[in-house]
Amino acid sequence: MNEDQFRGILETAVRNESSDVHFEVGYPPIFRIRGDLVGVKGPPLTPADTEAVALMVMKGEPDYFDGDFDELDRSYAIPGLSRFRANIFKQRGALGVVLRVIPFNIRPFQDLNLPRVLADIALLPRGLVLVTGATGMGKSTTIASMVQHLNVKRRAHVVTIEDPIEFIYPTAKSLVIQREVGADTRSFQSALRSVLRQDPDVIMVGELRDRESMDICLKAAETGHLVITSVHTVDARRTVSRLVGLFPAEEQASIRLRLSESLAATVSLRLLKAKGGGLVPAVEVMRSTRSIQEAIKDSSKTDDLEHHISQASELGCQSFDQHILEMVKAGRITESAALLHASNPADLQREMSFG
Repeated sequence: MNEDQFRGILETAVRNESSDVHFEVGYPPIFRIRGDLVGVKGPPLTPADTEAVALMVMKGEPDYFDGDFDELDRSYAIPGLSRFRANIFKQRGALGVVLRVIPFNIRPFQDLNLPRVLADIALLPRGLVLVTGATGMGKSTTIASMVQHLNVKRRAHVVTIEDPIEFIYPTAKSLVIQREVGADTRSFQSALRSVLRQDPDVIMVGELRDRESMDICLKAAETGHLVITSVHTVDARRTVSRLVGLFPAEEQASIRLRLSESLAATVSLRLLKAKGGGLVPAVEVMRSTRSIQEAIKDSSKTDDLEHHISQASELGCQSFDQHILEMVKAGRITESAALLHASNPADLQREMSFG
C-alpha cells in the first residue's frame, strides 16, 4: 500500500463519518460507521500492506517494530482532513493498525446530544471529575467538549497529559498546554508529579490508569484544582469500587473519605442505536451531594448510589434508566434498545408499560 492509497482510504472514512478504520492482515480495510463494521471493496491486506501503513503512521521510524515491540499509540494527522489516534499492534506475527478518527473541530455539548449540565460541571472551580464508559463510548470526545467549553468561558491555565494527544484546543480565553506521553514526558506519573509546579488551574489526564496517578489526581483536587480524567468503568458505583480497589485494604477507608470529599461529578456513557440509524448517548450524571458522599465513604452504602443519583435531578443528576426512559418517550430509541442497555431492565419495562 502506498501513501496515496492510504490517504484515499482515510478520506473515504472521514467522508462517510467513520469512527474507526481497521487495517488487518487477511481483510480489506474496514470502517466502523455508526456502530457497524463495513468493509472496503478490494483485495485483503498483506503483511507488507499493514507494515506500510504502520510505517506511514510512524513517519518512517522502523526501529519501533524491532525487539520487544508489542503495541503502541500514536497521533497522526492529514492537514485539511482530520487527526487520528492510531494503535499499532502485533497479531499472528504481523502488524495491525486501528485508527480512531479525531475531527479538527471540537463539537459542543448540544451537537453530541449530551446533557446541558455538563457545561456547569466543566466550569467547576475545583474537584475531581470522572468521565467513564467502555472503550468507544465517547469518553475522549466528551472530555474534549468540556475542556473546550471552559477554554472559551473561563480564563484559566489548563494542562493536559495525554497518550497520545487527540484533540487540539484553539486559542481562546484559557492558556492550554498539551503534553504527550513519550514525546513531551516519559510517563503519566512523571508528568503528574511535576504538573502542580506548573501553576495549573485545570488538569486534564487522558486516562486514570494506576494507583499513583489516582493519588496525585486526588491531591490536586484536594488542593483546589479542577481535575478531569477518564476511567474504563460503566457507571458511578463501579467507578467508586474500581478506584478504591486500586489501593491496599488497609488504605481503602481513608481513600473512600478522600474520594467522598473530592469527587465533584461522574459522567458515564453508553452508546445506543437510534431510531433511523446512528448512535445516541445514554448518560448517567452524578454530582456530589451529602447522601452521595456518605454512600462513597461507607462501603456498605455504595450500592445505593444509583438511588441517590435518581433523587437529585434538581442538580442535573440522572441515572442511566431515567435518561433511557426519557429517550424512549421522545421517540429517539426503540424499547428493545432501551431494555438492552438498561441498568435494571425489569424496572424499566414496568415504567414503559405502566408509567
